Amino acid sequence: MNDENTSLHSLDLGVGGMTCASCVARVERALKKVPGVQQAAVNLATESARVTYAASADAASMPALLRRAVRDAGYEPRAADAALAAPEGGPWAGFAPVGLGLLLCAPLVLPMLLMPLGVAWMPPAWVQFALATPVQFVLGARFYKSAWHALKNGSGNMELLVSVGTTAAWLLSVWMWLFSAPGSGHAHGADAGASAHLYFESAAVVVTLVRLGKWLEERAKRQTTSAIRALHALRPEVAHLIDWDGSEKDIPVDELRAGDMLAVRPGERIPADGVVAEGSTQVDESMLTGEPLPVPKAAGDKLTGGAINGEGRVRLQVTAAGSESVLAHIIRLVQDAQAVKAPVQRLVDQVAAVFVPVVLGLALLTFAGWWLAGLGVEGAVIRAVAVLVIACPCALGLATPTAIMAGTGVAARHGILVKDAVALETAHKVRTVAFDKTGTLTVGQPRLLRLLPAPGVQEAGALQQAASLQSGSEHPLARAVLAAAQQQGIKTEAPQDARAVPGRGTQGVVQGQAVLIGSLRWMQELGVDLSPFAAALQEQQAQGATVSVMAVRPGDAGGDEGSDAPPQAVALLAFGDEAKPGARQAIETLHRQGIRAVMISGDNRSAAEGMARRLGLKPEAGEVLADVLPGGKAEAIARLKAAGGAVAMVGDGVNDAPALAAADVGLAMGSGADVAMHAAGITLMRGDIALVPAALDISRRTVAKIRQNLFWAFIYNTAGIPLAAFGLLSPVLAGAAMALSSVSVMSNALLLRRWKP
Repeated sequence: MNDENTSLHSLDLGVGGMTCASCVARVERALKKVPGVQQAAVNLATESARVTYAASADAASMPALLRRAVRDAGYEPRAADAALAAPEGGPWAGFAPVGLGLLLCAPLVLPMLLMPLGVAWMPPAWVQFALATPVQFVLGARFYKSAWHALKNGSGNMELLVSVGTTAAWLLSVWMWLFSAPGSGHAHGADAGASAHLYFESAAVVVTLVRLGKWLEERAKRQTTSAIRALHALRPEVAHLIDWDGSEKDIPVDELRAGDMLAVRPGERIPADGVVAEGSTQVDESMLTGEPLPVPKAAGDKLTGGAINGEGRVRLQVTAAGSESVLAHIIRLVQDAQAVKAPVQRLVDQVAAVFVPVVLGLALLTFAGWWLAGLGVEGAVIRAVAVLVIACPCALGLATPTAIMAGTGVAARHGILVKDAVALETAHKVRTVAFDKTGTLTVGQPRLLRLLPAPGVQEAGALQQAASLQSGSEHPLARAVLAAAQQQGIKTEAPQDARAVPGRGTQGVVQGQAVLIGSLRWMQELGVDLSPFAAALQEQQAQGATVSVMAVRPGDAGGDEGSDAPPQAVALLAFGDEAKPGARQAIETLHRQGIRAVMISGDNRSAAEGMARRLGLKPEAGEVLADVLPGGKAEAIARLKAAGGAVAMVGDGVNDAPALAAADVGLAMGSGADVAMHAAGITLMRGDIALVPAALDISRRTVAKIRQNLFWAFIYNTAGIPLAAFGLLSPVLAGAAMALSSVSVMSNALLLRRWKP
């Protein structure tokens, strides 16, 4: 089998008409039956499905096949972003059917409210019938339609339980009204039902309460998608394109291409990613990074699409637009996180698959038990109806996805992007956080603190040689050497045969001499005598400096490779990096949360421990891993995992990607390399270490909400079913409790929107 056949593609699809966890299971089954489909994950809260299918399948016809499968299952296929594209409407949007139901039910409920006051009054049976029937068959039509589709597909759902239960109550009432035998306590003819207790109000009120619960759910769903809606709203519709002759014209943002020159006026949103070509301003990036303060921008600085320009007019050269922009990447990450199921949801799906058939069986047992006990048909039916209504698994289907949507949404607003629900659920288990040092815990812009030449070597000459060798390198330490040479006005020369030795240093030919600059480990491997620098080495490392050695090979450049004599050390280079603002406080926060923090560094132990102490880490407690080569970071993570507990890795560079992937949870600094962001489960949109404990905190809170929601959803059903079966819960109270269960789960999840780091 070739790679093409084994590779997979994914496709997103909107699904309308789902109401409970059983609907989710039914749609997933229907999608998985489509030839070529490997996996289908349906999300009730976002009303969407993500389908994974084999590359060998017919990609052109796959969308049509999937839409047909959804429709045949009894649901409405929609565009993937239909739920987001739909107008949000006012707070009372869609309330009209619910309001009509409440109005028709009011005369039926009023006598129930008057009974405790000693007022025994009931509308005539024909009035009850006239009020309840339109509620049952007009407002309840959606239940019958969905229930019929479920039965055709050999499954059950919430609508089946509601429609069976309320229809039983309505039919029982009609039968009692029209066909009650004389002497049974029920009158006949025009006065039939005047003194009888009919159950029209149970049927009508349950239908209305379920519709009310669904309306409240829809309102809450719109709030859970507010984060995505807000991100979509960040992109302006129009950009001011500067033409070749300097004139401006407005074009749709969708038509922008890399290289276009744009004018961005004060107060406008930046239409695409780019670089400031002319002008200066302050930019509000709070909706993208969570950074509350405006960021100054001048010529050469990067701008991100969606940010708000301040008071300055600037020219922007587009570097990325449309689907390639940072904003589009953020939206994809948030949508992906909300589309993928959390592991705990699998348990819910397994329960939902058998829930409705079990409840129907329990309702039949309840009816049979009370009827055989001599209660009579009407009493047995009403208790069975209560079982059917209280058992609707609406809250079960909403418990997990609503909490995940709220958690990932609020995290995104504060600059924490969660790639998938698995990362969110795993992060709360983290007991060790491993940090890459350079660029993560430190600023990542080291300075050359001191250059200590060997006896008989001039400092200026040594610096010129070092800067010349490093002139073509992008390594942070190389840039520090070049910056020091420029400050002293030293001119560099282009080296010959310069090449990097991964994890060790650089070597090349400068002014006809073979020069090497690298780590102490490399010099020791080459047999370089470092004894003249022993005291200086110890002093610099104790201060937390990173130390490199410059050495030259004896003889000329032409004969050095054949010489057996080791290189000779000519200078010691001490580099210093500043700890990031807030790094120490973030580590202290992790310690207070009972989480161990570990620094992974390529520096030798003395230098690494010096920086670690400045950051509040405890080397004696094993919180420093030194002398780790770039390729060894993943192995270091594996050792930490073997020691016990989930491990998170925080990094920003290309060489951090394997370690980010190896950790239980990878956290990439958004200011770092794209490959690191792809390897990580969580991306921190700004280089603020304080976001690390914040990301773990929102994970813990979200998982707590999931557990609370599942607890209450199960409690409503497991406690409610016995109460209804034993006659302690009327159908009306059962309907109210069922509607309340869904609303309480949604409301509990929405409390996450108040979270702040």
